[in-house]
Amino acid sequence: MDLDALHHDAVAALIRGMSDAELHDVAEMVRMVQVERAVDNGDQDAIIASAFEAGFGRDGLGTQPWVEGSLIVCPGAMVSKSKASHRCRFVTVDGSWVWDSGLLLREDKRSSPGTAQGFRAVALLPLVDGTELDVVSGRARSGQHSVDHVVSYEVRGGDLIEVSQRDVKASHGRAG
Repeated sequence: MDLDALHHDAVAALIRGMSDAELHDVAEMVRMVQVERAVDNGDQDAIIASAFEAGFGRDGLGTQPWVEGSLIVCPGAMVSKSKASHRCRFVTVDGSWVWDSGLLLREDKRSSPGTAQGFRAVALLPLVDGTELDVVSGRARSGQHSVDHVVSYEVRGGDLIEVSQRDVKASHGRAG
């Protein structure tokens, strides 16, 4: 058995011997270290500048999030045709909108280029195992907002893994 395997086995044995409260404390400590590393290891200005160049499709909406170093880059946008009609795509983090997330490190927002009304935003999150993201695409018509499509991700082993995609069909009041 090599030294790394011995070290891993010793850490595993130590963790197995902990109480539930101690495990919670260790998990929170690991999360804090992952956040600290994400903050320390990335040039946030350069990542955001690059994301504003490459993170939006021809439709003006944000692309799917990606990992850059120890950060998750989350583009989001709203494109308006009128005050009562728009298309949008934004990210939720563990069930909260990215801008409300306790994991949000930074978010920059800019007006949409060209003639379209609306805005683009780039949010940076730390790459923390267990974090769940949903990329929610929707639209508003006549003041009524609806969700069209959701792509779900989870951070596992330092990677952003797609776990599901689903179209959300609006009910038209008909019984099946």
